[in-house]
Amino acid sequence: MKESNRIEFKLILTDNLEKEVVAFLNYREGGIIYIGVDNKGNVKGIENSDEIQLKIKDRLKNNIQPSCLGLFDILTEGEGKDTILKIIVASGPEKPYYLKKHGMSEKGCYIRVGTASEPMPVRMIETLFAKRTRNSLGRIKSNIQSLKFEQLKIYYEESGKNLNAQFATNLGLLTEDGAFNYVAYLMSDVNAVSIKVAKYNGLDRVNLVENNEYGYCSLIKATKQVLDKIELENKTRSLITSKTRIDTRLWNAVALREAIINAVVHNDYTREVPPKFEIFDDRIEITSAGGLPEGIKKQEFFMGFSVPRNQEIMRIYKDIELVEHLGSGIPRILQSYSEECFQFSENFLRITFKSEWNQKEAVEVIPVTPPDTPPVTPPDTPPVTPPVENLLRIVSGEMSRWDIQGKLMIKNKKYFLKNYLQPAVKSGFIEMTVPDKPNSRQQKYRLTEKGQALQKQLKNEHNK
Repeated sequence: MKESNRIEFKLILTDNLEKEVVAFLNYREGGIIYIGVDNKGNVKGIENSDEIQLKIKDRLKNNIQPSCLGLFDILTEGEGKDTILKIIVASGPEKPYYLKKHGMSEKGCYIRVGTASEPMPVRMIETLFAKRTRNSLGRIKSNIQSLKFEQLKIYYEESGKNLNAQFATNLGLLTEDGAFNYVAYLMSDVNAVSIKVAKYNGLDRVNLVENNEYGYCSLIKATKQVLDKIELENKTRSLITSKTRIDTRLWNAVALREAIINAVVHNDYTREVPPKFEIFDDRIEITSAGGLPEGIKKQEFFMGFSVPRNQEIMRIYKDIELVEHLGSGIPRILQSYSEECFQFSENFLRITFKSEWNQKEAVEVIPVTPPDTPPVTPPDTPPVTPPVENLLRIVSGEMSRWDIQGKLMIKNKKYFLKNYLQPAVKSGFIEMTVPDKPNSRQQKYRLTEKGQALQKQLKNEHNK
């Protein structure tokens, strides 16, 4: 890895960090800043990473205008002396961004040019300012000002965070004149926004059998209700072979969750059209209002370049851990589905996931073993869960725990170990390269013969 138009290395936290962030905010592809890496790409590591993270968040919050909250992520990578920080910066929707102390001038505005952050010419500043999004949710005043946020406070508390008296300001729920904006309206306990989940009998929209509405409440609550409903619809078929039991769901659970949340977070609510979810016998269709964000191409979209349409909603969903980190959603989906699943128009984006099996058999299918025949699967053999399936799809050769976790784009180590790696090892699909020293720094993981067979089967099923 080396420095490029989207990658910047810093050995230590320096005074010009904000300049680099501003340059990436103004760049149409955003970028990544690594701290603890020298200019040749060698990892040198940093100390007190938690303390440095807090300093960075505080500096970016207070020293850059317009607000860039929700437009950056700070991740920790590596362990011990090799710990580094990775700052992911999205392309901002309200360009030009600038250093607060210098204002909207050549000294305050920067743009990425090659591997450097250069002062932005006055003409470019004026052009970008003229195009600045003036109908963003944060600038639209809510028609109702008597809003309550008890549901929002509960979700923050569940994530181990508390909202103080300044939460409306901190979360970007106010307009410039101090009134509640449309983001606040969406997050409030009562509103008029409803998300529909429709279910049809057949392959078209003729025979509607269910029409559920989730809404008139905090957008977060509605999102969780939609996730729960579609999780129930994502039924499992089980196939028991002579060696193992293989569970196949209608749709890949990880990709489905990412698609649902992306549709909610990036929906263009200024059109007053919420996202919708439609289930057919052979597929699920997820439609959100708004085409590709301005300034981003399809290729960049599929590569995970992030241009959040609603940065305030993105920030809140990250806070309560509904979103992992910037730019992670589309790459997660593409691990299981092809780019052909996405349809773009000027006003809408639709994602279509074909069913993995015939939904007319939408019941759990488990072959019945005759009474005089011993069970073909030992009772202590655990089922192959969707997380384990996702892990098996990406393992190649010998990989470290960090390699696997990074490729799956999972930030939480405990969650990864509990739901992915440990079940895969326990089921005999993955083995350690240093089994007598489980905690060795040289430890890597590889597929067993059993794992290779299942990986091949999963790939064959996906290609059908």
